[in-house]
Amino acid sequence: MSDSEMVEQLLKHDSGNMADLTRSFVEDFRRAINRETGLSSDTDWSGVVCIGMGGSGAGGRFLKSLADSEGGMPFVVWSDYGLPSWWGPEWLVLATSYSGNTEETVDGAREALESGGSVIAISSGGILSDLVLGNDDATLIEISGGQMPRSAFGHIFGSQMAVCWDMGLLRRPEDDDLKEMLDRLSKASAEADPVGGEEMWQTMARSLLDREVGIISPTEMSAAGFRFACQINENANGFASPADVPEMNHNEIVAWHSEGESRAMVALTCEGIHPRSEARMNWLMDNIESQVSWRIECEGESLLERLLYAAHVTDWVSIMLAVMKGNDPSEMAPIESLKAHLSTV
Repeated sequence: MSDSEMVEQLLKHDSGNMADLTRSFVEDFRRAINRETGLSSDTDWSGVVCIGMGGSGAGGRFLKSLADSEGGMPFVVWSDYGLPSWWGPEWLVLATSYSGNTEETVDGAREALESGGSVIAISSGGILSDLVLGNDDATLIEISGGQMPRSAFGHIFGSQMAVCWDMGLLRRPEDDDLKEMLDRLSKASAEADPVGGEEMWQTMARSLLDREVGIISPTEMSAAGFRFACQINENANGFASPADVPEMNHNEIVAWHSEGESRAMVALTCEGIHPRSEARMNWLMDNIESQVSWRIECEGESLLERLLYAAHVTDWVSIMLAVMKGNDPSEMAPIESLKAHLSTV
């Protein structure tokens, strides 16, 4: 599809300007990580519970990957009402809701504060902001609103990183390293852009049309694999499911060897993973029989950069897949219908 044809398709189907919002991802992230949080070093915690749902909650999985790889305390992701039964006030709660009205997240934050816990809330307003404002045990990190949460990942995850770096929960890279990372990510974004980018990404999206997509990642990249599946679900109204290596080698691998003409596999790979996991990923690419099979080598000098690279280029794939199907990547009628129902019960 030529640039002019892609522009025409985006104008026709992309009512919420998802493409333009995606183009601002790197700059959104840059601004967010450089913001003043007002927080100081505080590592006297047993760990961090990241609560959030959907596009707002995705960043918690990225934080967990970073903490598991290079952190000094556990990060746990909680995507439900309330808090886990083992939670206590010695665990910091990082509550993220872009709108501030996500009922599961508000419920968990309220439980934490009522039980003597401490909450850092990341939100653009809503009930969550009202809940924490003026509370001595809570801090609000306010972000700009007006977008769909899944398109605001730069604002959300960048703010989460700023919190973790300022508090010393994760190590902040050197300024020069951050600048170089963001410059590389900007270049990668332009290369994957459906307008003016490399043809390969359009070809990938086209090959995924009308297929169920399996996304396979090493554990370190599982957060990006999960988010890619969610973006296909929500942007492109398509079925996609993530699986991690080595775990999937003990179960799902068998299903991949069965016949199936409507499946596609996308593997996220990168440097720095366990050498045995790398061998497993290589074997999968050589031996799994699928009519459509892609390997995305997630570039970067650090795990953070590789995760951001994977998240961003796959956002572009999901948007291209949506407009090629004639879908609006901004539309989410079933979610709105469910919310309307829940408001009555």
